[in-house]
Amino acid sequence: MFKKPFFILCFMICSCSNPSTPPQETSLPYDMTLLVVGDSLSAAYGIAPEEGWVHLLEQRLQNKEYKYKVINASISGDTTSGGRTRLPKALQQYQPAIVILELGANDGLRGLNLKAMRDNLAAMIKQSQQIGAKVLLLGMRIPPNYGKTYTARFHQTYYDLAAAYHTPLVPFFLEGVAGDRALVQNDGIHPTAVAQERLLENVWSVLEEILTDN
Repeated sequence: MFKKPFFILCFMICSCSNPSTPPQETSLPYDMTLLVVGDSLSAAYGIAPEEGWVHLLEQRLQNKEYKYKVINASISGDTTSGGRTRLPKALQQYQPAIVILELGANDGLRGLNLKAMRDNLAAMIKQSQQIGAKVLLLGMRIPPNYGKTYTARFHQTYYDLAAAYHTPLVPFFLEGVAGDRALVQNDGIHPTAVAQERLLENVWSVLEEILTDN
């Protein structure tokens, strides 16, 4: 069962938005691009951008001499519908070799249609794969506010997509963070800067194999 802080965090993922925030990118020359498309969990909400897991990922790639420029195109409050709308332009502009999709939590927390959510994520996966990019899907869980059936179907959607499109999957992006009061900010809502390293490890556990294969 999810603890209260996780529920509040998820609610704020849904309600906080800043659609005018431009994608963050590095200025150094690299061979390939890694594109992150997500919501507030990837947009470093409430902390400095350089403390967020996406920036930590960029640093790790540099330290391990992976020549990837990291583009963070995450927007707080975004849904899969919003991501689907803006992804084609990002793909055309950045031509990424790897796309990390961290979306869906807001769909589930708003009780949106799960078939539409699946269709949106499927379209984003296919669009990315069509330009030759490898996709990493970050799965989410939600509290059982809409009933056990909806909650189970929500989480299963990520497994179904991963199987259908042969896409690597992080089953639960917030593993080890959700519900832990020590890893959320003073507002009791968003992951702290300290928690970002755990988020990175959750991603890296799957991403590393993709990097090796590229």
